[in-house]
Amino acid sequence: MIKNEMSLVKSIDDTDIVWNPAPDFFPGCSFTILHGEIENPNLDFFFKIEPNTNVISHTHNSSERMILITGELEVNYEGEKSQILKAGNYAYGPAKKPHKAKCLDKGPCVLFIAMVEPFDAVPIE
Repeated sequence: MIKNEMSLVKSIDDTDIVWNPAPDFFPGCSFTILHGEIENPNLDFFFKIEPNTNVISHTHNSSERMILITGELEVNYEGEKSQILKAGNYAYGPAKKPHKAKCLDKGPCVLFIAMVEPFDAVPIE
């Protein structure tokens, strides 16, 4: 425990949230850091995907623990059947496993994502 560390509560509707553009290979996507630093382990962030937007196939060095906050998201991990996440669903993504997604037409898809390792995203061509 870090002495004097404060608790934290955040909502996707908070007016002080700054949505940063995602890397160029994720057009129509943005993110905001909730806790931690992007270059350090144990990062928590919101990731927003605009409706009817595809997220290209990519990998991460870290596993991902995710909860879909809003929208409907079709997710496909290599070698697995596609799945549709609805608001409130939890999903786990294994480290280094290629995956892609599409935010469907039910409004923006906002994911809470927790990563163990520092953030990275490597597009698969």
